[in-house]
Amino acid sequence: MDTQTVDQQYSQLQTEFADVAKSVQEFAAKLQTAADGGDANAKEWLLDLKQIAIDVKDEQMQVNNLLTAVHQFVSNASQQLQQAEAQAQAQAQPQAGYQQPMGRMGGMGMGMGGGGMFGGFLGGGFGRAMEMGAGIGLGEDLINSIF
Repeated sequence: MDTQTVDQQYSQLQTEFADVAKSVQEFAAKLQTAADGGDANAKEWLLDLKQIAIDVKDEQMQVNNLLTAVHQFVSNASQQLQQAEAQAQAQAQPQAGYQQPMGRMGGMGMGMGGGGMFGGFLGGGFGRAMEMGAGIGLGEDLINSIF
């Protein structure tokens, strides 16, 4: 999986969460109109919708927590990989007067230059968003606007 795919999937998730928020908001407006018109059931349904919105928000916060944990895991794995590569290169340095023979790779190490295997992932939009603590979800504004 590459950075572009991760970023696209993350963007799609944000779009889906925005769609949920919009749908909840529109339904809350309809219920509020009915409640203002005297529909006793609408007031009860509005309370139910508020609970649903809180539950969805909690679920979205858990998704954010999961994504943050995955991002941190990948970040830590990348750092460990880079440290291991640096140690391997330091140990493989030829001693003075000794020339290490070039292998099939023409002297190229097996390292993942340019930020390591995960460097592109961490540098993508998803990685930057997770590092900045960006969240996706309904949020308190929407829930408070229901009432």
